[in-house]
Amino acid sequence: MALLSGGALAWPTLTRGKHTLSTLQATQLLNKGKTTVLDVRSPEEFKAGHLRQAKNIPLKELDARVAELDKSHALLVVCESGARASRAAAQIRRAGLTEVYVLEGGYTAWHAQGLPTAK
Repeated sequence: MALLSGGALAWPTLTRGKHTLSTLQATQLLNKGKTTVLDVRSPEEFKAGHLRQAKNIPLKELDARVAELDKSHALLVVCESGARASRAAAQIRRAGLTEVYVLEGGYTAWHAQGLPTAK
């Protein structure tokens, strides 16, 4: 029983990709500086609320606009819940950027934690 309980508690950590950051880890990365926040949601979703200083490039436009991203900065990719951000991060890595992270839980998790946002 204890093994099963321990496994259930460890499962989220084990299944999270090495390039997925919790809100705490993302905050630490942002505090280090030289990090660009890329929000891949639609312009309407972005206008409703986003992480401060985020750049909005909707997922459907990403292939055409990936050259706009600064390769010398870490990149934190955000969407509403994390699914679109994961797809975007894979596209960005294929384009040659290497330090690319996804915010676990997306904007929803960030906002739920009471972390700074903008409109």
